Amino acid sequence: MKILFAADGSKYTKKALAFLVNHEDLVGADGEVVVINVQPPVPGRVKSMLGSADVAAYHAEESQKVLTPIERFLKRQKIAFRTTAVIGSPPAEILRAAKREKTHMIVMGTHGQGLLSRALMGSVAQRVIAECEIPVLLVK
Repeated sequence: MKILFAADGSKYTKKALAFLVNHEDLVGADGEVVVINVQPPVPGRVKSMLGSADVAAYHAEESQKVLTPIERFLKRQKIAFRTTAVIGSPPAEILRAAKREKTHMIVMGTHGQGLLSRALMGSVAQRVIAECEIPVLLVK
């Protein structure tokens, strides 16, 4: 099975990764995990003040903070994986990656926000579930 694993570096990402590894039958012997980290874009004014190169370096550094520990962990677990980092709206980019990669499932941690928080802001997980055409496994 090909799984898209959405990682934001939070403790919920770590819980979801632990769940995925402890249920290795989800991936299977010939499966693959595609790990994605989505960095939100910086406002245009900030980009013009700092310059494109500095903003790109910032995004790369922030993505590596999330992806490097996951890469080390998955290597130790001997799970086939690839990582990717993109800039954009997290729900939109997760959904886009799932289609592009032709994954069978999305696995992600959820922050477990309360009803009021979800009503006011929405959550990445909620938006992914609402728009996704493949199974989504949320780990809290």
